[in-house]
Amino acid sequence: MPDSSNYFAFYGLPEAFLLDEAALKAKYYQLSRELHPDFHAQDTPAAQAEALRLSTLNTDAYRTLADPDRRMAYLLAQHGLLEEGSAQNQLPPDFLMEVMELNEQLMELEFEPDPAATAKLAAEVTALADTLDTGIQPVLAGYAGLPADHRPAALAQVKTYYLKKRYLLRLRQQLATFAARS
Repeated sequence: MPDSSNYFAFYGLPEAFLLDEAALKAKYYQLSRELHPDFHAQDTPAAQAEALRLSTLNTDAYRTLADPDRRMAYLLAQHGLLEEGSAQNQLPPDFLMEVMELNEQLMELEFEPDPAATAKLAAEVTALADTLDTGIQPVLAGYAGLPADHRPAALAQVKTYYLKKRYLLRLRQQLATFAARS
């Protein structure tokens, strides 16, 4: 039975930010069939419980690895780089300075709704997110092929990207709220 301590090992896939999604899906369906409770109805209660545990693990692993954002968070957490509420999860000061004006515009919109200004700010946030996405793609694509001693630097870059992306997502959610009100 596959290793259940790590989702990548569970599926026999290399640790990577970009996966062969067809291989992931095929492995998920294969294990879903093998672990289905109907196939274990005649087993001992302990074997039935283990099949249920692995079936649940299969579902959790697939949901995590099939979603690029969840996969990224999982991979960062596996390396101890993403702990909720941790001081380690601070955004770089230069990024905070860059988005300060966006935050000020957002506060103005909260008090004075303006559909045109909301649309303009949404476009700025989207452009910034697109720039971030473009910049991180080579790191995501090359991660699986990196030697072990080069991976920590790549993981640090991905962590910074992930935190910035989450921040911009919160801005987008606030903008969507304002847009719905106006």
